[in-house]
Amino acid sequence: MIELHCIMPMANIGSVMARGILSYERAAKLAHHSVALQPVQERRDQKQVPGGLKLHQYANLYFHARNPMLHRRLAEADGLCVLRVSTRVLDLQGVVITDQNAASDYVRFLGPDQWQQLYWDDIYAVDWRHPGDQVAYWRHKSRKCAEVLVPHAVEPQFLSGAYVIDDAASARLRAAGFHLQVVVDPVLFFRQASGA
Repeated sequence: MIELHCIMPMANIGSVMARGILSYERAAKLAHHSVALQPVQERRDQKQVPGGLKLHQYANLYFHARNPMLHRRLAEADGLCVLRVSTRVLDLQGVVITDQNAASDYVRFLGPDQWQQLYWDDIYAVDWRHPGDQVAYWRHKSRKCAEVLVPHAVEPQFLSGAYVIDDAASARLRAAGFHLQVVVDPVLFFRQASGA
């Protein structure tokens, strides 16, 4: 693992560069665009991290953004970026990692030092489909969305760059005020690869 990811609407970049990546709770107090799916957010709203905060009080990052969440937002890909976040956030007080989507009924909340318990092959797999095995599909789909939960916010100094789908998106991101490295990676956005 060399970096963490956050799927972000470009419309929020000005705020992100000033305030960082905010928890759902903090972002709700600001005008912003969201990629959040409402049924998932309702489930997340009910979750409490054992010994920690409510799930909506954490800024959430993915280990790998080429996942079911980004796939659900493909129609919006030209207005999205994937922020690159330093793994140094794992050293912050109160950070929690999950072995799958944090809203899952079967999620395990772990300390960053328990990273060996994650299903790395599933997290970084190109495809999470399992034809003929619905249970394996559901399990893998959830594991692809394993998360890093950072209390309240990920400060801007932890950002190292962003990925976008094409050159036009790169220009839009720059115009939105993003001054870090921008990498065009259509494969991350499901453009030039077979699979999910």
